[in-house]
Amino acid sequence: MRSPTLLLAGLLLAAGNAPPVQSAEVKPDRLVVYKSVDGVELKLHAFEPDGLMPSDRRPAIVFFFGGGWNGGDPKQFYQQAEALAGQGMVAFSAEYRVKSRNKTTPLECVKDAKSAIRWVRQHAAELGVDPDRIVAAGGSAGGHIAACTGVIDGCEEAGEDQKISSVPNAMILFNPVLDTTDKGFGANRFKPGQRTTLSPCHHVREGLAPTIVFHGTTDTTVPFENAERFAQQMTEAGNTCVLVPFANKGHGFFNGTLFRPANDGVDYAQTMERAVAFLATHGFLATPK
Repeated sequence: MRSPTLLLAGLLLAAGNAPPVQSAEVKPDRLVVYKSVDGVELKLHAFEPDGLMPSDRRPAIVFFFGGGWNGGDPKQFYQQAEALAGQGMVAFSAEYRVKSRNKTTPLECVKDAKSAIRWVRQHAAELGVDPDRIVAAGGSAGGHIAACTGVIDGCEEAGEDQKISSVPNAMILFNPVLDTTDKGFGANRFKPGQRTTLSPCHHVREGLAPTIVFHGTTDTTVPFENAERFAQQMTEAGNTCVLVPFANKGHGFFNGTLFRPANDGVDYAQTMERAVAFLATHGFLATPK
């Protein structure tokens, strides 16, 4: 059963009020392995809506944590995943390989993100998921790899069934890394000739999935200009891309109180309210009343 505290927060959010600071512990309903690579099992932390049946065709969302491709924790998006499960989605917070634990580069991070989207689509019939309504989401470096699932061609894990698409049907990005050159973040993680290989701003084209981007205007880690540029490029290419600026907010402003107790929950509530409205507009959720 979904957390009463979080359901109350959702009601307050819908009424235009910030949720209370939340003290209830949030745990996934189950963990499922979506990939085994180099001796490492990678899991999806699954949050399932009440009454879910394998025969359902529910919308799904896969969250990817931030941490500069170096570290991070799937718990970062437990609060968001729990809330969206309460709205009827099958929500996952994904593990993926990072430098500190696995000696990897951003390339492996992107491969894992694509594997996660592909696995959910491949197993949709047993997960109760609609394979045509899968959302990629994430924050910071997690926002980068979520964006890469929708924007970057190639960078697929060898041995997987490429006939099953790893491309999401929508993207929700929280202060994402969108330019991996010196104009953005993370250029030092790439060889000089490869700094645009996984840079979403350098691969925008027609036909990309509807996207919403939340970004603080005073972010000193990932420049706000990158988000503005990406949104403009997406729009000019004929894609749907909504940029939601948060005035005078820095990096990580969107985190909920469960992951960042020092946050007051207001920015979390506002991002979630806009995210739910975006999902409803594009047919992933019922229109909020």
